Amino acid sequence: MKLKKCLTGLLLTLGLAFGGCAGVPSAGGTSRSEVIAAIDKVNGYWEAHTPAQESPFWNVAAYHTGNLEAYRVTGNERYLRYTAAWAEHNQWMGAKSSDKANWKYTYGETDEHVLFGDWQACFQVYADLYQFDKDPRKIARAREVMEYQMSTANKDYWWWVDGLYMAMPVMTKMYRATGNRQYLDKMYEYYSYASELMYDRQESLWYRDARYVYPKHKSVNGRKDFWSRGDGWAFAALARVLAELPQDDPHRGEYVERLRAMAAALLAAQQPEGYWTRSLIDPAHAPGPETSGTAFFTYGLLAGINQGLLPRDRYLPAAQRGWRYLTTVAMQPDGKLGYVQPIGDRAIPGQVVDQNSTAHFGVGAFLLAGAEMVRLLDKP
Repeated sequence: MKLKKCLTGLLLTLGLAFGGCAGVPSAGGTSRSEVIAAIDKVNGYWEAHTPAQESPFWNVAAYHTGNLEAYRVTGNERYLRYTAAWAEHNQWMGAKSSDKANWKYTYGETDEHVLFGDWQACFQVYADLYQFDKDPRKIARAREVMEYQMSTANKDYWWWVDGLYMAMPVMTKMYRATGNRQYLDKMYEYYSYASELMYDRQESLWYRDARYVYPKHKSVNGRKDFWSRGDGWAFAALARVLAELPQDDPHRGEYVERLRAMAAALLAAQQPEGYWTRSLIDPAHAPGPETSGTAFFTYGLLAGINQGLLPRDRYLPAAQRGWRYLTTVAMQPDGKLGYVQPIGDRAIPGQVVDQNSTAHFGVGAFLLAGAEMVRLLDKP
């Protein structure tokens, strides 16, 4: 059995990657320079093939959340210039409507969907850029939008799990920028609504939205269907929030316990080769490697360890296996990041996800994971 497991770890899908035996954290020997080189390779490819002048919508904004973390650990000014050019191109705004009477938070890609979290993800990037020079214009639109939203009685702004990543860190970052405690209070209010709607306490995992809650929705084998990237959004959101949430926040303990519960569930769902499948507890529903969920989980595990929230001895081997997959399978020889499931909302049986499948958010997640790996290696 041990030999079989080791051989499984040696050869991934269609002979595309060489790996190590399950349980052996081969990335444990990874050096800081090797991680930086992987970050530079993937990010260099992405920025060379993708103009900075793109939309502020969620998929692009998610890349920039990772790019700024890559800048912080590498000091590569090109990364910072790239994100700053994107922010300037978008005038430090998300959706651009000025008529508050028509602002919406249902799903939508128009300029009237100002309150929809997918248009707010950019605000966390602008808030990070604000911290470099404290230029108030960088967060002016974020304040206008979020403070209007917080003035309403609505609690159901985060009705899909992706919204946790898009908007939860906005709240902690805007609190940091303004000192306005309402950002943290409303974050908990919106989070509590989302948790009641989508979180499965038995499995310690999130459904993508109310449509996918078991038993209304089932995997092809009749099991609960937890979409990998959806849970990746939630896990990464908690890690990003806890990095900046004040220690005395009254709800901090609840966020920490949720991160820990998810980490334990994810540990059990990881495949021997280091990746997580698209349907977390039914791998046969959509088998094979997937990069975006794997990168977010790897990031969250490393961030939890680095923040002292997750035991290093229990979770580091899983994070190392995830990083090994990301750098030996997902990362192609030219720096293109493959095996990223395209934009969607669920694990789709039969969907092709291969070495040519890439996307902004997958690269962003890879950069988040790489940055946390550097921080881990920088610890004494």
